Amino acid sequence: MIAIYPGSFDPITLGHLDIIKRGSRLFEKVIVAVLRNPNKKPLFSVQQRLEQIRQATKNLPNVDIDSFDGLTVNYAQMQNAQVLLRGLRAVSDFEVELQMAHTNKTLSTQIETVFLATSNEYSFLSSSVVKEIAKFGGSVDHLVPPHIALDIYKCYNQKSPVLNSTTTKTMSFPKKVSPDLGV
Repeated sequence: MIAIYPGSFDPITLGHLDIIKRGSRLFEKVIVAVLRNPNKKPLFSVQQRLEQIRQATKNLPNVDIDSFDGLTVNYAQMQNAQVLLRGLRAVSDFEVELQMAHTNKTLSTQIETVFLATSNEYSFLSSSVVKEIAKFGGSVDHLVPPHIALDIYKCYNQKSPVLNSTTTKTMSFPKKVSPDLGV
């Protein structure tokens, strides 16, 4: 059984990777499909995101990386996939994802949507949170794989706050972001 895990993945986070790893244990093949969305201004190009995801999933032999545009169900049909894999962090995610699942079902009755609840340690995490923290000089080393953290710091012309010796001596960074940090 083939599952498609669609998204923008700008950037891919440890939460996304958690869903990919768990999905790879449930399905014969998982295709991480980066959506080419002309209406968004991403931090990374599609090619950069594909490479970042390939690097992050290189130890998962049944995970493929691809990109697409258009309707997700059409792409899933082209890949002979039977499942759309989606991660849920909160009730607000569920409402949006359920609406998408019902909409996709009207487009193709052959494709099911499977939801995986995000692991507790990643329940706060999104690509938007990562970019917001980095934009204001915070550490994202605990939120994304190391190679992606370096790419993010380059985009914002920063050094890693954790790798900078003066920073690590004077500051410590939480394992989780508190909802009251304003991000």
